[in-house]
This record gives sequence, C-alpha cells and structure tokens, in this order.
Amino acid sequence: MSRLVLVAGAGSDSGRAVCARLMDDGARVLAVGSRLWQLADTPATARYEADLSSASAVETLAARVRAEHGTIDGLVHLVGGWRAGRADDDWAWLESRVIETFRLVSREFHPDLAAAPAGRLVMVSSSTVEKPTWSNANYAAAKAAAEAWARAAASGFAKGGTAASVILVVRSLGEGDGATGVDALADRISTLWDDPAAVLNGTRIPLAPERLTT
Repeated sequence: MSRLVLVAGAGSDSGRAVCARLMDDGARVLAVGSRLWQLADTPATARYEADLSSASAVETLAARVRAEHGTIDGLVHLVGGWRAGRADDDWAWLESRVIETFRLVSREFHPDLAAAPAGRLVMVSSSTVEKPTWSNANYAAAKAAAEAWARAAASGFAKGGTAASVILVVRSLGEGDGATGVDALADRISTLWDDPAAVLNGTRIPLAPERLTT
C-alpha cells in the first residue's frame, strides 16, 4: 500500500506544489482546506473541507479519513498567514491559524503517525523566530509557540523510533530574493521519508532561499 499523507492548507500555492510532488512520488494525498472549492486545482486522492481551528471539526475529519482511507503516514501542516505588529485582533487571528490548527490536527493524528512504519509530521516555520522584532512580535511569537509544540510531538515519537516531527524554516515562501520557492519546499518534504526517523526527529532544518541575479 502506498504512503498516505494528509496536507493541511492544501489550497495554497505551497499546498498545491507539495501535493503534486507527493502524488508524483506515488503517495496517496489527502488535501484539506477551509473551503472545498479552493482545492479544485490541487492534485489529490481525496479532498476535504474542514475548519482545523475547531477541535470537533478536526475529530470529524479524522474519523472520515480513517473510515475512508485508514491511518495516515504523514501530516504536512501548511496552514498559516502573516500579520505584523502587536495588536490583539492580529494575535487572535495568528493564534487560530498558526498555533491552534497545528496543535489540534497534530494532536489528533499523533497516534497514527507514531504507529506508522515511517510517520512524518512536518510544519513550516519562519526565520523570524531566531531574531524576533518588536514590529513583528505577534508573528514571531506565534511561530515560536508552534515550534515548541512540534518539539513536544517529537518527544512523543522518540520511544517508538519510527516517526519524526520536523520543522522546516524559511524566511518567506514564494518568489523573490530571499524567498524559498514552493517547488523547493515540495522537493525537501518529499525527501523526509528517505532518512531514518531517529535522525530527523526533533530537527529544525533551514531551507536555502533563492538568490536572484540581474
């Protein structure tokens, strides 16, 4: 049976690129987004609409996935967004998208990944965590919290030795000087099943940015 990977945030540019690469690798891909219509152009075995900031919605999604496809071998979390500053409403928005979606979906599927022959939990973080600024305090703090959760998940995988929680770090995603292209992100994610879980688990891996030449 081919590897089963759930991609959260699959309607974004990075989500489509990751899903396409995993499908090319022969994986069965479950694309999850907040709006089903946004997944229309995303290559996938199946597509699901779910509010991943809701515990009940995540539980319902997991029950459907297990009933229709079985337990997953990989979870790639690409839900995110960016807001600068320190305002309360911006923090609430970031907390819901950056922290809560990752916390809920990774908690729900943690047993599946731990039991898989090669389970992989992947999140994308930001280099701003290393050098937070007052003007970007909310975003840096939200990403730092998500990273802490990913490392906690890694401690839960350590005893079994077959699953790994991995943090991939970018300055930004997309095009432009200093950004990491979505195809480069997809390429790196596709290789995470090539290395032993014990080597990967708990690691924080920076991805090289593109350098534009004129």
